[in-house]
Amino acid sequence: MFKKMAEGWIRSRIFAVACLKSPMCLALIPAICLGFYLAWGQTALVATALVFPGLYLLLGAGGPRPMKAISRDAVIGMMQRDGFKEIVQEVFKDARESGLKSVAFQIEIDHHADLIEQHGQAAADRVVAVTGERLVAVMRDGDAVAQTGDFRFSICLSPIRQLDLELCIQLAGRMQAALEEPIAIDGISVYVTSCVGFCQQTRMITKNGEAWMDAAGHALREAQHNGPNAIRAYSDEMRRKSETRAELREEVATALEKGQIQPWFQPQISTDTGLVTGFEALARWNHPNRGMVSPSAFLPAIEQAGMLERLAEVMMYHAFTALKAWDSAGVSVPQVGVNFAGPELSNPRLVDKVKWELDRFSLSPDRLAVEVLETVVAGAPDDTITRNINGLGKLGCRIDLDDFGTGHASISSIRRFAVSRIKIDRSFVIKSDRDPEQQKMISAILTMAERLQVETLAEGVESVGEHALLAQLGCDHVQGFGIGKPMPFDQTLDWITKHNAKLQATPRILGNKFS
Repeated sequence: MFKKMAEGWIRSRIFAVACLKSPMCLALIPAICLGFYLAWGQTALVATALVFPGLYLLLGAGGPRPMKAISRDAVIGMMQRDGFKEIVQEVFKDARESGLKSVAFQIEIDHHADLIEQHGQAAADRVVAVTGERLVAVMRDGDAVAQTGDFRFSICLSPIRQLDLELCIQLAGRMQAALEEPIAIDGISVYVTSCVGFCQQTRMITKNGEAWMDAAGHALREAQHNGPNAIRAYSDEMRRKSETRAELREEVATALEKGQIQPWFQPQISTDTGLVTGFEALARWNHPNRGMVSPSAFLPAIEQAGMLERLAEVMMYHAFTALKAWDSAGVSVPQVGVNFAGPELSNPRLVDKVKWELDRFSLSPDRLAVEVLETVVAGAPDDTITRNINGLGKLGCRIDLDDFGTGHASISSIRRFAVSRIKIDRSFVIKSDRDPEQQKMISAILTMAERLQVETLAEGVESVGEHALLAQLGCDHVQGFGIGKPMPFDQTLDWITKHNAKLQATPRILGNKFS
């Protein structure tokens, strides 16, 4: 009975607040006061003038509605998860019915796996506890804060009158700034960053509290795709993208097994002779219903599904099949580059697996270029990844350091991993024939590579001018749309034939290597 009475009071209060805040009511207040004055005199006028402000204060129409008491963590003041869900639903309903505004945030610590690996689980738990304390301290007393994942927190703002997009971004930035302050653990300072996603309640008028918080989750995932330390606001496009990723994540296993995901091959040529010196195998998904799915869409889905290692196996198999086919056709393709990411390189049996595949196809190890991102090399300690890269190098495989210049790998890392070739990132190559600063950067990289006796390949070459400049500066190989776009295997033979025919009629672009 008491519960029904409380619910009736809440509904009556919300209705009264909505009436008091409506423009019609506000417009009628002077007329009501005047009517009471004419009917009952000055005393009635004063009483009427006092009644309306009193009602505003009593019902809370002038400010945010106080949320009901929910159990909180006694140490840091965070709400329990079940209570937080209740609050979100209540705030959503209240804001929709009263015309007030609110926003839901989701915030997650970046690189939390690295945090555990570098400092241990106990230190990670301490970071999470401090993060919760700081978020509670940053928010107002009436705002709800809860830990909704191992390293994730959710926040629901108590309803207020004014809340635009700019203010929401400022609040998200204030949270990030609080979390970036160093955390002292065992005598050292630990620094963390975070990604934030948020959704304004006004963008979810026809939904419910659960969908509202899910929308903030969509925004958080979008921030993480653009992170670290990114902030994103929810949009319907995010929801569609997130749903597509989820669908692709469920389909990747079948796609890999049915051969829908296969390599397309992008040619690499010598700046000295113009001859083909290799191809890079790039994953492409020909979806039976969606058509060609972009790598930026399906590669994260493969990673989230934990199938990057299986992708590498598929790519290596098709790359070796292509090498045998080129050999049978009598065309010269010295090597094929296959990308290996962290999960593949963490397999203790990787070297044996690659050796077995090479023997299976009767190929020498130098026909495989193992492409490793510079970020992997820069962050790799002396562990399985290091042993695998060096083991593949000792086996005879070529080691290509991909996206050089973006991952802060030291010169000592290049020597430690026996890198055969560095691939200069396209960000240095673009417009290099017209930008003197770009030319200086490329020259510095090429000089370093020459001193270390490491070959060079420039990625993203799109114009004749860029190609000519790189040849003159002494870059050994080039790759990009200006040379040839990625193509399925059945188009490579025609491309090689046409390319070699052009070489017969075209003057050779000579390099200018230092002796």
